[in-house]
Amino acid sequence: MSLRARPARPADAAQIARIYTEGIEDRLATFETRPRTEDDVRPWFAEGFPLVVVEDEGEVVAWASARPYSRERDVYGGVADFSVYVARAGRRRGAGRVAMEALRAEAEAQGLCKLVGRIFPENEASLALCRALGFREVGVHRRHAKLDGRWRDVVVVERLLGEAAGS
Repeated sequence: MSLRARPARPADAAQIARIYTEGIEDRLATFETRPRTEDDVRPWFAEGFPLVVVEDEGEVVAWASARPYSRERDVYGGVADFSVYVARAGRRRGAGRVAMEALRAEAEAQGLCKLVGRIFPENEASLALCRALGFREVGVHRRHAKLDGRWRDVVVVERLLGEAAGS
């Protein structure tokens, strides 16, 4: 296995959509329920936010992004919501860690000061990954939203970057 992270390219849109759809179907990573298509992903590239993929022998097996926390309030300009998804076939092999390390580096290079996320408590792999990468668990949003008619909690995590982290 040879995992390598790189900035995502528009040609990756179909593979990103496939991996995202697997995460949606698994009901463990997102409140989203609609499968994603290449056409859904393609506009992300024009938005300029950090978006990385991880390849294993040329095949995209993971992706991570950091989208603006708030577009309406300038004060939050350095804060981004992160997402990380790993293809079912690529899980438990370190691809999520490689994706998040590359995302952190790209986010810092773009001047972001904080990554935040919300993770289902049942998603033990994502929580463990975030802990290992220095994210702090801020708290739990109880009954944050419904998924398939059932209220779900989320654990809120954050990681300071660059100047905000004191580096």
